[in-house]
Amino acid sequence: MFERFTEKRTLELARQTAKRLMGAQGESNAQSIAVKLIDHYEKLSNPLRLEFFDFLAQEFNPDPQQVKAVAEAYQANPSAENLVRLFHVVEPDRQELLRRINRAPKGTLAIIEMRKTLLSQLGSHPEWSAIDADMHHLLSSWFNPGFLELHEITWNSPAQLLEKIIQHESVHAIDGWDDLRRRLQPDRRCYAFFHRQLPDEPLIFVEVALVPSIATDVGVLINKKTEVGAPKTFKTAIFYSISNCQPGLKGVSLGNFLIKRVAQKLIDDIPTLKTYSTLSPIPGFTQWMDQGAQLTTFDATPAQLKRFDAAISTLRLGERKWSERLKDGWHPSSCTPEQQDALKRLCATYLMHYTQERRGDSVAKFHLANGATLFQINWAADLSKKGLQQSAGLMVNYLYELDKVEAQHEAFSKGQVITARGVSALAA
Repeated sequence: MFERFTEKRTLELARQTAKRLMGAQGESNAQSIAVKLIDHYEKLSNPLRLEFFDFLAQEFNPDPQQVKAVAEAYQANPSAENLVRLFHVVEPDRQELLRRINRAPKGTLAIIEMRKTLLSQLGSHPEWSAIDADMHHLLSSWFNPGFLELHEITWNSPAQLLEKIIQHESVHAIDGWDDLRRRLQPDRRCYAFFHRQLPDEPLIFVEVALVPSIATDVGVLINKKTEVGAPKTFKTAIFYSISNCQPGLKGVSLGNFLIKRVAQKLIDDIPTLKTYSTLSPIPGFTQWMDQGAQLTTFDATPAQLKRFDAAISTLRLGERKWSERLKDGWHPSSCTPEQQDALKRLCATYLMHYTQERRGDSVAKFHLANGATLFQINWAADLSKKGLQQSAGLMVNYLYELDKVEAQHEAFSKGQVITARGVSALAA
């Protein structure tokens, strides 16, 4: 009972301190109040943090009557002065509150952590969407590419940083220090973005393999017993894993700039490299099949419809969920050539025609929006439990032709997926 009373008292202090911070005069005074507000917030339990978000959602919105009056004035006279006034009254006071929090030591990290908690509950609290919009707007400005620093992660990097790389690897789990050491050998690279306000916190990192040609099997790339390649064989850079480290920065563009910056650095450092490609998972593929794969987003020809239906029939989709097939021992090695062709045909159709839908593949959205080419679908490329569950062991090469990425980015924004001939043939 006493602990609950104490927490409620802390919540009330947090509310009062937020109001004091908005009324603070002077930089040093505002900074000390911001420190107190962060301290109060961090002492709250999760349920009371949700009550604090309710407070932020209700207390700091624009005045509707004032917005209406200024909007009508601008409509009547669209002068620069009226436009500036409209900007001023439409912006929630909440954004200024966040700016003042950000001026405190570790204020940026505090806001990122706040947004992480908020995002975890946003689905059941749609009334917080304005808070999220304010946070996203400010974080996108504070974390724009001009403020990001690219650093290579090496075996000589601080142990605390290396531990965070192990912790945050989200695509291909790192199995301890020996595994990490192999991923940092001379034929491997790891690069991360950092921000000056969070010097010890990687924001996002990418792992790269330097190999003779485009890789089609991730097992070879991440096997810690794989022999280290000689520099003279480095012809191709394979981006095989990209991991976000800060959930509170969701939706803030980091990865697309990371790949381009890393590619440029590799060009400068290793002139022998000629090809830049990914070996990427397809995390939405089996879910799409389980939900009833259908040709609904484009005008399929009769021949396409016939081959699509044949693939559905060959795999007997709809009879069992993919997880049930795996429990019964399904494995790529047990597939007939007809089943293999059927899976690759469905995968090509899914990536070419469904990527831009809401349920389209997230990894495909990322690389194709970045200007990459959907280059190749690889059979039995990821035989890990996760790979079999998400994509039936299939993986994709997205090819980055650096002189074409801008044009292909524009094409994707207009609904076009740039696809290599081999992939197009699969879905024909």
